[in-house]
Amino acid sequence: MNCPFCSSDRPVEAQNAHAIAVRDTYPVSTGHTLVIPRQHVADITELPSEAYDACFQLVRQTIETLKAEGAPDGFNVGVNIGAAAGQTVFHAHIHVIPRYSG
Repeated sequence: MNCPFCSSDRPVEAQNAHAIAVRDTYPVSTGHTLVIPRQHVADITELPSEAYDACFQLVRQTIETLKAEGAPDGFNVGVNIGAAAGQTVFHAHIHVIPRYSG
């Protein structure tokens, strides 16, 4: 398998038993972070409930960290499921994108 997330050596910003958070290689804004489940599935809805919930717990933790780092004015939190939705890496992941006014 040639998955860029499974073989990534990017620094881990945060983690729990089921997921890791890493900064996006092609950030939309400063602090753009990906929450990636440790289990390789293409679609986040394929995860067992415990892993799915752990991913969103890490999203919450990531938002708190980003608030402390840069005081963004808001956030986009999103998941692309399938090529038609813009998914380009077929290992499920959640985008946490800080947004700044102006």
